[in-house]
Amino acid sequence: MIGPEVYAETLRGFLEPVRSFLDDPSVSEIMINGPSTVFIERRGRLEATSARFPNREAVMCALRNVAQFVGKRIDELHPILEARLPDGSRLQAVVQPAAPDGPYVSIRRFSKDSFNLARLLELDTLSRDALDTLDALVGSKLNVMIAGGTGSGKTSLLNAFTQFIPHGERIAVIEDSKEVQVQHPHVVQLEARPADAHGRGAVSIRDLFRATLRMRPDRIVIGEIRGGEALDIIQAMVSGHGGCLGTLHASYPRDTLTRLETMAMMSDVELPLQALRLQIASGVNVIVQVSRLSDGSRKVTHITEVVSFDSNSGRYVLSDLFVRSYHGQDAAGRIRSELAPTGYIPSFVPQLEEHGKALPAALYDAARAKHEP
Repeated sequence: MIGPEVYAETLRGFLEPVRSFLDDPSVSEIMINGPSTVFIERRGRLEATSARFPNREAVMCALRNVAQFVGKRIDELHPILEARLPDGSRLQAVVQPAAPDGPYVSIRRFSKDSFNLARLLELDTLSRDALDTLDALVGSKLNVMIAGGTGSGKTSLLNAFTQFIPHGERIAVIEDSKEVQVQHPHVVQLEARPADAHGRGAVSIRDLFRATLRMRPDRIVIGEIRGGEALDIIQAMVSGHGGCLGTLHASYPRDTLTRLETMAMMSDVELPLQALRLQIASGVNVIVQVSRLSDGSRKVTHITEVVSFDSNSGRYVLSDLFVRSYHGQDAAGRIRSELAPTGYIPSFVPQLEEHGKALPAALYDAARAKHEP
C-alpha cells in the first residue's frame, strides 16, 4: 500500500509548474485556466504568472492523480472534482465537456496564520475591542454566524474563534471538506462524503449533524452551511445546543438571515415561514460580517446582534455592536478604515455575566458618548 508521504510527493511532481506557489505562504489561491494560463492570489490581489503546463494532458494527469488520492474519479462522466491535497489545500476542478476550454483548477491554500489572533489584529481584520467582545460572546455560548463572500476570510475567522471555547468542552466539527483547524484539545472532526460511481455510500452534512447530536457535543461547528442542514442547525440552536459556530455566504447581516431562510426551506421538513423566521431570530444571536475590500484586505465590517423578529413588519430586528467606517486611501493605495463600537449595548449582557464574561469598557464608553447632549 502506498503511504501518504509517497502520494504527497507524487502529487507535487505532477503539479511541478505551480510547485513554487504551493510552497509560498503569501499565496492564498492558485488558479489554472487551462495549461497556458495560471493566476495566483497574493495578499488579496490577483497576479498573472509565467507558469505553464506542457499541455492539457499534463493538467489532466495531475487531476487524475489527485482523484485517485481521495478515492474519486474525474473524466467525461465525472467532470467536476472537489478534493483536499495532502497539505490541507482545497482543490476544485472542472474539465471537459463541462469546461470546453479547460481544465479549470482552483487550489485554495490555508495559511498557518489563519488561526493566529495576534495576526488578525496586526492586519486590522478586527480591533482589540472587537476581539475581546467576540471572546466574551463565544465563551458565553452565544450562537455566532460568520458571513461573507468568497475569499473574504470566513474560515480564517472561524479557526481563530475556536480558541475562545473553554478547554473543558467537547467540540464537534462538521464539514463538506476538512478546512477548519480547531485549536482545542477535545475535537470530533467529521467530514461529509459524496456517493460513489454507483450512487452508494453518500454521507451528507445533515446525516453527520444528526449523528453529532447523539455524541454529547458541547459545541457544534459547521464549516459552511450550504443547504437543508440549515434547518437542523437552527432547531438545535433553539433546543439547548448553545455556542454553535458556522459560516455561510452573504453580503450583509440582514442577507445572512435571508440566506438561512432559503437554505432551511431546502430541507424535507415543511415549516410555516413565520415559524421559521421566529426560530432563526431566537437561535442566531450574533452575525460577524467579513468582507474583502478593493485593496485586497479582509476586514470584519459588522458585529451585529439579532434582537428579534417583528411579526407586524415581517422584518428581523438587528442592532450593530461594531461597524467599520472608511476614510479614503493612504499613499500606498490601502483603504483606511476603523472598526468601532456603535454605542449599542446588547440584550444578552445577562448571559455574559452568567458565564463570568463582560463586554470591553469601550462599548459602554461609546454608549455614554452617544447619549450625552
